[in-house]
Amino acid sequence: MAKGIKDTDYLAISTRIRAMENGLLSRERMEQLLEARTDEDAAKLLQESGYGDLDANRPEALDAALCAVRAEAFRDLADGAPDTRYLDFFRVRYDYHNAKAVVKAAALGTNPGSMFSDLGRVSAEELAEADPDNLPGQLGPAIAEAREILETTRDPQLSDIALDRRMYADLQDIADETGSAFLQGYVKIMVDAENLRALVRTLRMGRNADFLKGVLIDGGETDADSILAVANGGNLVELYAPTPLVSAAEAGADAVKGASLTAFEKLCDDAVMDYLSGARFVPFGDAPLVAYLAAKETEYTNLRILLLGRAAGLSADVIRSRLRAGYV
Repeated sequence: MAKGIKDTDYLAISTRIRAMENGLLSRERMEQLLEARTDEDAAKLLQESGYGDLDANRPEALDAALCAVRAEAFRDLADGAPDTRYLDFFRVRYDYHNAKAVVKAAALGTNPGSMFSDLGRVSAEELAEADPDNLPGQLGPAIAEAREILETTRDPQLSDIALDRRMYADLQDIADETGSAFLQGYVKIMVDAENLRALVRTLRMGRNADFLKGVLIDGGETDADSILAVANGGNLVELYAPTPLVSAAEAGADAVKGASLTAFEKLCDDAVMDYLSGARFVPFGDAPLVAYLAAKETEYTNLRILLLGRAAGLSADVIRSRLRAGYV
């Protein structure tokens, strides 16, 4: 934890977060949304839970409404957080989302405005015009690297990979600066999940370890050499058996053989949430703040899956199988 900031400095906001956790959508409320007879009934349930008009028939409007709720959550917690870097940590992903839009739009000569999110540390408009040297963390070098890769290779996937690597490095830097063991552990489990996803996709596509090496992200508990050994014929499940990702790895092994990726992707996310759930037993400190913000992100993801699934006419069972584990 940052020098001069103690766990006890989080007493007030931890108490507040415990109260706010009661507002998270429970499994029972998600089931009610799944089983609602009409969209109007679902909308009423959401309004009772503090959500406004979420129109699944207009995905862009749905995303805008969820972004507005995210922004309000950030504003709501900013005043009481002893260290605002914890909020910045959750804004980083949106900076890199915008960076991808800026890099691709520049290469295509188009306007990226419709792709921007306003939830980053840097406003979208500022990011598009800023001198890279004036951007926070690794964002400036990341954009410069991604532009060079795209100009050289014309492969947007490679530029995205470079930005993703820098994003996780940025997250690791923030976690290290705060000195928070809980935040550092959160980064590690996220990196491990991303690397497992990369391994499974590589094997599923029949690609080799050389391809995978260019995709793996530094900073996880499972080292790169061990992951690359699996790509060269090692045992996927055996590698992850001692880790929190064992269930995801088992589903990943099935996906490599042709099973759907849906269950595998869900179990990767669920392993991350399982780590965060440990904060429920921490009376005060930075962990409850981190876990609550992450839980809200999962809630937004689940609402999007659920509402778009209903709009597409998917059955409750199919939608249920795609929902990520919640915090409550």
